[in-house]
Amino acid sequence: MKNAFLRFLLRWTVASLGLWISAELLSDKISYQDRLSVVIVAGLMLAIINMIIKPIVVILSLPALLFTLGLFMIVINALMVLLVTKIYGSLEVANFWAAALTGIIIGLVNYLVTATIEER
Repeated sequence: MKNAFLRFLLRWTVASLGLWISAELLSDKISYQDRLSVVIVAGLMLAIINMIIKPIVVILSLPALLFTLGLFMIVINALMVLLVTKIYGSLEVANFWAAALTGIIIGLVNYLVTATIEER
């Protein structure tokens, strides 16, 4: 995908889909008030945060990433999800571990969508 706008729409869609799947799987830990609009707006905010703030955090935490062989990305993804919940109060995540699982699920959805698109 060469168009930057289409890539952003794909990131937004993947983030929203991942948040929705996480909320359904972890319904006792994640609340989106059963409104699809909350998931869509939170997905937009997560896509923007992942585009702007996450690269800076990754660069600053490079020693930890190297030391843990990349596993620290789970912590970074969880922090990005928690940042969205702090900014956008309609999405509620109970604790850090629910945010970490949400980050893992979003990463898996991203991998599956990217693998599907790249095969064409």
